[in-house]
Amino acid sequence: MEAVKIVENGLEAKREIAHFMMEGFTKDEIYLLAHDENRSEHLTDALDISAIGVGEQGVFESIANVFRSRGDELRAKLESLGLSAAAAERCEEQMDNGKVVVVASKIA
Repeated sequence: MEAVKIVENGLEAKREIAHFMMEGFTKDEIYLLAHDENRSEHLTDALDISAIGVGEQGVFESIANVFRSRGDELRAKLESLGLSAAAAERCEEQMDNGKVVVVASKIA
């Protein structure tokens, strides 16, 4: 099971994270992505949630990300959290426009 919210900024992301936690997700099951890698890392650290890593993606996908464009990397990460390819594409388009994606996933 996964839930996805598209937000404008860190304040909205914080509100969605709190909402996901009230729905029963833990911080280890909530992920945040932004097209700008520094923004993504900063928000993930500031909001004290999980980064998508080897545990979620697996070794081969994590290594492959080194050679992918940022868009391809983001779509692969979203798919590793249970989103379909089409849903990952729509989220990545939103990130292209400066939005932030917050995903709560029980399957990662």
